[in-house]
Amino acid sequence: MDIRLTEAEAIALHYYRAAHRDGWIALVQAISDALADLDAADRHAIEQRRLVSHGYARARLNG
Repeated sequence: MDIRLTEAEAIALHYYRAAHRDGWIALVQAISDALADLDAADRHAIEQRRLVSHGYARARLNG
């Protein structure tokens, strides 16, 4: 029988095994990683908006 895990199940299993089968520690680590990823994505988006705004301002001065 071939059991295929969804992506979410595979990630959860990885965290569970890495936490030595402690569900609470696995959950906390997964949430911590997700929050860190969201923070990094937010910082990236802010930097992209800053660069775009700077580009528009520079184009207006040169135009």
